[in-house]
Amino acid sequence: MATTLSSLLSRTHLTDHDEILSAANAVLKKSKGDPEAQHVKAVALLKLDRFDDALRVFEAGGDALKERARLEFAYALYKSGRPEEAAEVAGLDGAERGLRHLLAQATYRAEEFERAREVYGQLGGREAQTRGEENDVRINAGAVDAQLEWAGRGELVQKKKPAREDLEAFETAYNAACGCIARGELGQGEVLLRRARDLCNALEELTEEEKVAEIMPITVQLVYVLCRLGKMEEAERLSSTIHIPDIPDLSTRHIAQVNALCSSAEPTNPYLSQRLFSNTPKLPASDRLFTYQSSTLRQNAYAMDLLTLKTSGVAKSTSAFLSTQTDLPTSSSIATISVLNAAATANLQTGKAGIKAMLPLLEKRPNDVGLVLTIIQLYLKDNNHGTALTLLTTFFNRLEASGTPADLEIRYTPGLVGALVSLYSLQGRSATIRTELANASAYWQEHSQSGRPPSSLLRAAGSALLASQDPTDLRKAGEIFESLLETDPADRLATAGLIAAYATTAPEKITQAHLDALPPVARLTADTDAAALEAAGVARPPAALGPVSAKRAAPQKEKQNKAKKLRKSRIPKDFEEGKKVDPERWLPMRERSYYRPKGRKGRARAAGLTQGGVVAEEKAGSRSETPTPGSKIVGGGGGGQGAQKKKKKGKGGKW
Repeated sequence: MATTLSSLLSRTHLTDHDEILSAANAVLKKSKGDPEAQHVKAVALLKLDRFDDALRVFEAGGDALKERARLEFAYALYKSGRPEEAAEVAGLDGAERGLRHLLAQATYRAEEFERAREVYGQLGGREAQTRGEENDVRINAGAVDAQLEWAGRGELVQKKKPAREDLEAFETAYNAACGCIARGELGQGEVLLRRARDLCNALEELTEEEKVAEIMPITVQLVYVLCRLGKMEEAERLSSTIHIPDIPDLSTRHIAQVNALCSSAEPTNPYLSQRLFSNTPKLPASDRLFTYQSSTLRQNAYAMDLLTLKTSGVAKSTSAFLSTQTDLPTSSSIATISVLNAAATANLQTGKAGIKAMLPLLEKRPNDVGLVLTIIQLYLKDNNHGTALTLLTTFFNRLEASGTPADLEIRYTPGLVGALVSLYSLQGRSATIRTELANASAYWQEHSQSGRPPSSLLRAAGSALLASQDPTDLRKAGEIFESLLETDPADRLATAGLIAAYATTAPEKITQAHLDALPPVARLTADTDAAALEAAGVARPPAALGPVSAKRAAPQKEKQNKAKKLRKSRIPKDFEEGKKVDPERWLPMRERSYYRPKGRKGRARAAGLTQGGVVAEEKAGSRSETPTPGSKIVGGGGGGQGAQKKKKKGKGGKW
């Protein structure tokens, strides 16, 4: 029967997979269990991209066919959207190099990035150079590093800065750009994306159609970066050049549609945006998104629903989603959904009304990290720092009282510890901050599953303990920096911290290698002008080589008397800039030196008031200004004749 199949295949072309499939089917009609015909049929179906049909052939052929065509079986599983099963088949003992390549790809799609990185490390080296696979392995390993950054495992990536060889091919430049974007280095990511696009355009071995297909994901990623950088006009202009319906990859098409909505500089109709957002076909299993992508798109969908005021629906769907999750609530995907659930439950209210609506939720879900942080944020917006701190410390105390490993891991999550430290810093409680960071670093040094505690938390703890004068704190800081150096011997910050911590407590632990790792003092002070500093008044330290000169005060600039600026209410209406102000303007007019009365009576009155002038005799019957002894004072006062007359006048009236 094998001879018959060989004769049938000899009459076909190697690229005519339909003819090969027909020949294999003809043989299988006569002999249903022919293993060679089954193998040929499975390969032909794989060549025709009929992966589900190929899997049915393998299921019909049983374990014998799966073992005979192990590579093809694993590949069919991988292309059918079942990468976990493909990795299991390809990872069996005694796998050849082709299966190891497939194992690396399958573990990459299954988001087992650490294992994929290990496999690519085995595939590289001299054998890859001999087989001409070095470039492909390096490109795929760069993609794995970028995914590790997206997954929050960036501490496993050894190469952070792109090397020169990464800038020579558009694939490696694109992977390096994705790594920068995942770390938040958006500016560097933008530069590398433009570099990758230019390199792809310059390739002569690619056709124009192939260039368009390769540049499409680069352009979609660049639109995202421009939106994050706030360059909305450029992002909108670039997004308009993408014809979204022509994108063959459905996942890339959906992401391009979302970016087009986000890049609009003008506000859009939320109902229309929601319709466009959901107007994409369902993604097949073979083209599924990574977890960080699907999580972000799920959040976008809920945000669209909130913009269209579907608060009750969002509250129900997010509650159902949270009830099915088994991961820790510190996961970014779960915590973000908790925030959206709180916003929907509070009907998008903020302030005291929003807090009042969210507090009952906290009683139902006391360990919900996203909900706790949302309420704390609302307290901080109302400048209620004390209540925010009380809420967070109560949450931490409840987790510590529980004592379960999961609750303790939540308690010492670096992000939550950072939030508590920030609240303590608002109150200036530096000693409490040192204690909190020291406890958190001690926990992670003891309970870290990967053996590598969060380096950012350890650095913060060590730096805080260095500010203390307590020898115990300094020794703890030294131990923290020692653990950091064990992980990364080239960490200069850890080296400097170790020297600072042990300089007074245990100088014998400082080696010459530690001192040599730091930049020399001469290089640090190369651009420092000591003479200029001394001339500016910097005090010289005591020196044993000679007497200390007296301090020279820094030259002070002469104070210039600045004219006071008059307030507007003090400026008169007829004020003119530059005109001299009358110094007697506060005196009554008749008391001013330049006052000249008008008319005969006015001049006579002024003559009588003039000091040293002749005073005229008073007319007879006129009232004297100064009373003579024994005379009565008439008028004024509370008694006397005037008071009597006033009383008599009102005697018959109503009081």
